[in-house]
Amino acid sequence: MLFQVQIAVRVPHDADMVAIKALSMDEIELAKALQRAGKWLHIWRVAGKWANISIFKVDDADELHEILNSLPLFRYMEIEVTALCRHPASIEEAQQAP
Repeated sequence: MLFQVQIAVRVPHDADMVAIKALSMDEIELAKALQRAGKWLHIWRVAGKWANISIFKVDDADELHEILNSLPLFRYMEIEVTALCRHPASIEEAQQAP
């Protein structure tokens, strides 16, 4: 299944920024590993914000939930998930179908 996931990070102003930076670095490594595994297909930064729009390819919503909960900055995230399906006007290769 394909999901569009919009993530905005909201860190409290009084947070330990050294700890937040460490979590952020851990998150970058996890995101790269998930991309290599074919789970996190695309990630785009939203210009001017600590936010991204991503596409995940997972077996089901439960797997996506587990992945999102495993993100080091999860407790600071506002997340919006949208399930995706193929549009009849799409000309992409059939192997990319969800």
